[in-house]
Amino acid sequence: MADDAVPEFSNDEPLSNGADTAPVAGLISQYVKDLSFENPNSPAVYQWQGQPQIDIQFNIASGQVADDAYEVVLKVEAKATADDKVAFQVELLYAGLFAIRNVPADQMQPFLLAEAPRILFPFARRILADAVRDGGFPPLLLDPIDFGQLYMAQQEQNGVLAAPAGQA
Repeated sequence: MADDAVPEFSNDEPLSNGADTAPVAGLISQYVKDLSFENPNSPAVYQWQGQPQIDIQFNIASGQVADDAYEVVLKVEAKATADDKVAFQVELLYAGLFAIRNVPADQMQPFLLAEAPRILFPFARRILADAVRDGGFPPLLLDPIDFGQLYMAQQEQNGVLAAPAGQA
């Protein structure tokens, strides 16, 4: 009677009826959506003395563009000033198109706002550094960013995450 036994299925194998229920997320493409570099005080800026102050801002946006496709846009703005004058200003919108299927709803936002930007960031960092260097300045090398930690901090700030039991 061993032949009548029901076969066991592992979570890694597609179901025999063709239904694939395993979570899948993959990068389809990545691209520069917008890039702007301004050097408003050239050529005088190249004779300025001292180090400029650099202000860097990040923003992440995401949206569904098809049934299983999502666009994630990493926006990076950097502005260098010295003596209240702008040395340079650069804005980059770097995007990735991700295929996401069978991911639980509670895991979509963490993927789109933490994991996807982590994947895109090294490429955006290089493009930004090259744009600043091509503008006649030393390359602007951004430190690595822990997007997962930033996401968790934002969730805590918004009151979405509760403190673990036993903590006040």
